This record gives sequence, C-alpha cells and structure tokens, in this order.
Amino acid sequence: MKPTLRLHALLLVCAAFAGCGGGGGSTPAATSQTTPASPATPASSPAAASAPPAASNGSVPQSTTPNVQPIMVTAAPGLTRNMLTTSVTVCQPGTGNCATIDNVQVDTGSHGLRILASALPASLPLAAIASGGGMAGECAVFGGGYTWGAVRSADVRMAGQLAASIPIQTIADPAVPTVPADCAGSGRAMQTVAGLRSNGILGVGLFAADCGSGCVNSALPRWYYSCDASGACQASTQALAQQVTNPVSRFALDNNGVVIDLPAIADAGAASVSGSMIFGIGTQANNTLGGASVLKANSVTGYVVTTSGGQTYSQSYLDSGSNGLFFSNSQLPQCGFWYCPPSVQAASAAITGTDGASSMVSFAIGNSSALFASANNAFNNLAGVASSGFGWGLPFFFGRRVYTAIASRETSAGPGPYYAF
Repeated sequence: MKPTLRLHALLLVCAAFAGCGGGGGSTPAATSQTTPASPATPASSPAAASAPPAASNGSVPQSTTPNVQPIMVTAAPGLTRNMLTTSVTVCQPGTGNCATIDNVQVDTGSHGLRILASALPASLPLAAIASGGGMAGECAVFGGGYTWGAVRSADVRMAGQLAASIPIQTIADPAVPTVPADCAGSGRAMQTVAGLRSNGILGVGLFAADCGSGCVNSALPRWYYSCDASGACQASTQALAQQVTNPVSRFALDNNGVVIDLPAIADAGAASVSGSMIFGIGTQANNTLGGASVLKANSVTGYVVTTSGGQTYSQSYLDSGSNGLFFSNSQLPQCGFWYCPPSVQAASAAITGTDGASSMVSFAIGNSSALFASANNAFNNLAGVASSGFGWGLPFFFGRRVYTAIASRETSAGPGPYYAF
C-alpha cells in the first residue's frame, strides 16, 4: 500500500498504487481495472522516529516462538488483482476477548494496523487513546486516498507472536464521525470494504511508528487530531508511544523485521498464491539472510535508488501493498494507468542502497489488458505509470524472499532500515 511514502515522514509521497501510480499505500477508487487497485501506504512521513534502539553489540536475540504467518493472494473486492492478505487476531488488551479479522492487506510500505470498525464485533470494546485532552483521531493519507478513524488500544496476535496494548486505527469509527476537512480533501475515502478493497491494512514497513518525531513536536495537518465529545477534531501533537504502531516492532522477540516469502508464478498469472510472512531477521533458522543482497534504505524516507532504462529513480521502494510495478516510461504503450505492450517486455534494473551496495534484478512488463481479461488474480508482470519514483510492488515479491528490516533494530547484517532479497 504505499501511503505516500513512509507513512512516517513522507506520508505524501504518492502511493505506489494508485494515485501516483506507484505502489503501496493506497488504492485508487476504481470499479474497473483501468486504475490501479490496492490500498496504499501513507503518503508522507514526518521525521523518523521509532522503535527502541537495538543492542549496540551487534547481537540478535534468538527465539523459538512460532513466527510463520500464512499470507495469500486470491480474489479481492472490486476485481482487485495482486492483493496480498492475511488474518489478524485483535483482542481487548490483557484478555481472551478476541476476534480474528480476515482479508487484511499485508503492506511493507506503511506502518501500523488499520482495521475497519465495521469488521470488529460489538462484543470487542477497545479503549480509546487520548490526544490533547480528547480522543485521538487519525488521518492516514495514501496515494489513492485516505483512511480516517479513531486510535484505540489492542493486543494484536499473529502466528505465536503478541504485540500487547498497541495503538491501532479503527477506520470509520462511529466515535469520530466527522472527517476533518483537510483529511477529506486528501483524495478518495477508503472507509469501507469497497473503498479499501480489504478489511484493513497491516503495515509492516521499515519503521516502528507511523508518523514519528514530526507528530511528537508539531500538530501536523492530516495526521493526528484531538476530538471532543461532540466529534469536533483539531490537529494535535501525538506522543510516540500513542502513535499507530507497526505490530512487529512490539513483539517480545522476532521484532526486527519481516520476510515475505512467495513462490514464483507463470507470466500468465495464477488464480491464487499462498506464501508466508516470517517474523524476525536472523532470529531463527527460518529467517536467516543467507546470501541475500542487503540494501540500506534512507533512515528518514525509507527510499533506495533504482536505475533502469537509462533513468535514475531516487525515490524507490519495495512495497507489498502496491499491486504493480510503478515507474515512468514514455516508450511503453499505456492503457489507462497501466502499461500494455503487445508482447511481454523484458527489462532489468539496478537497485542501490544508501551505502552504495547494489543488486541487479530482471523483471517483465506484461499487457495489462490481457492480464485483466483473464480469471487470474496474481501477476508477476503487471506494471503501471508513476509520475515519479520507482515502486517495486507485489510483482517483485513473487519467487523471492524479501526482507524488510525495521529502523534502529539490530539484525545479523547490522541495524535497519534496509531491504534484502
């Protein structure tokens, strides 16, 4: 999903998916496949801020906690293709009162859990988190639109892991019924299953908090709000501990990142794909880096650099929440927001980290019209137009183990933020 860039400080970068044509964060509102379809990561991020610093001696705490969460691509609302989802269990903190929410998008391009309030049973009350003397509301802006809702405290469970009492966003929460004008002006409302294309967004990106120090220090527009009993909301600062939080960062162990492991698929696509999201990097035998190339990401924006076809894209990111590869290429035929060459085009690129380390990758660009006309839901060569940047969306993840390391957390390759594959 690509919020507009690191939901953190770059919230407005332009979601990879939709609006910008990039990839992760937000999905355009589309009832047809003429526009990208998948929620995006928030668009802009204030200053980086995040998880508690890891041990400075380079050691990585080991774990035996079950850490494999099933993930899949299958049919999704609105004929959305390449929608990677999982199930998340949400509980009233400290209790066994829980509900498992299916069809939650897995998004390495944003940070924090966002669930439609309508997907939570009435029997699961979640305490509101305060802001400025009122109830905290949040506007999360993605490339394809926005989510608005309350910030509430929940235990979040996946595999054998527990993130206890963390702030989550409950989208379209009736306790904060009025969307602030600046938020509503951010684009399409992603306040329903039809708008979000899922029941929620699980942001497991490079940072631990969704906004960071920028929201701690300033009442930024289109971020956090203090809402009174009447539902009136004013932009407000928000303490780091009360910001919507990447659940992985709050696990007791296996908390330094995730591995997305999806099988390779044919160029014609697949009706469904099953894979694994593995928690931790270098914490258990199933999440070691092995020979993966490690590419350090910018510590504030999360960007790396992509060079392809004679162009250099300084705003580049790996984002499972974007349903296509998104970049600018005036030589490729376009069908709406998507590329549609008459035959599959082979291409290559170099992805380079902030430390100069680089990895060459090959990719393909298929005919979007032919792909959308098929009955398949997963494609490794779906590509669309971006006004800037290069979004390596879900097609990049097929046939690879892709690692996303959280900023400041120690791993076997040093502290994040970085990508590896």
